[in-house]
Amino acid sequence: MDDTTKEDGSGSSRKPVRKEKRSYIFRKWTWIDVMKASSVGTVHLLCVLAPFNFKWEALLFGVILAIMSALSITFSYHRNLAHRSFKPPKWLEYSFAYSALFALQGHPIDWVSTHRFHHQFTDSDRDPHSPIEGFWFSHVFWIFDSSYIREKCGGRDNVMDLKQQWFYRFLRNTIGLHIMTFWTLVYLWGGLPYLTCGVGVGGTITYHGTGIVNSACHILGSRAWNTKDTSRNIWWLGPFTMGESWHNNHHAFETSARYGLEWYQVDLTWYLISFFQALGLATDVKLPSETQKRKLAFAR
Repeated sequence: MDDTTKEDGSGSSRKPVRKEKRSYIFRKWTWIDVMKASSVGTVHLLCVLAPFNFKWEALLFGVILAIMSALSITFSYHRNLAHRSFKPPKWLEYSFAYSALFALQGHPIDWVSTHRFHHQFTDSDRDPHSPIEGFWFSHVFWIFDSSYIREKCGGRDNVMDLKQQWFYRFLRNTIGLHIMTFWTLVYLWGGLPYLTCGVGVGGTITYHGTGIVNSACHILGSRAWNTKDTSRNIWWLGPFTMGESWHNNHHAFETSARYGLEWYQVDLTWYLISFFQALGLATDVKLPSETQKRKLAFAR
């Protein structure tokens, strides 16, 4: 096996990183990997069954669920918890973090840790969902290989701010209970149409909306800022990803609460943050300064 030893920012050596391509299927699976794969597989199976249990109101429910889930992920997990781009009161922070559970992308401690590692090791061998390992790996397969992420990145020691809060420990320990309760309530309320068109279609849209930012936004699109990575902006995905596809903007200014930096760059999550800011419920809202923009602008 061709291993290389990496160094962290302090110059200390880190454990060797595997260089050959990782097997997606034929490897040792942990019970966490199996649970994650079962969740993703169930949602896609429900989506396939949706046409056989179709109702317009159920499909509308699925679309609304997808929008709410995507907004919760980017508002809470991403811009609030991972990057601390703004500060909401705890009741609002916890409410959005809880609703983000139903996007089926894991609990906050897991999601935020992985994303912080992504920014720390972007496009390198240590990137948890590096595009250099292929489109489908960065899009979805990385989710099911927790051992590989631990091997590349180490333990979850980059989220002590969340681990110290009882609420996030509670969500980590009970996430399965919340999701199964939600699915049961959806079924009791609307039967198979709401389960398949709602949970299935809505969940599938949310999965691939997030996945395409990890994959396509490091392959396609344009670069507005001179970052040292492959991040790109894909304008037409802006409305569908709640503004996340302004990905080169984000990698240039990680702590910015606004990703669509120009007036014509649609960023629905920023509009929501601005709404709460106007109400006094979002403070310490971070935006890039003109000095920061000049530093990363391409030479003309």
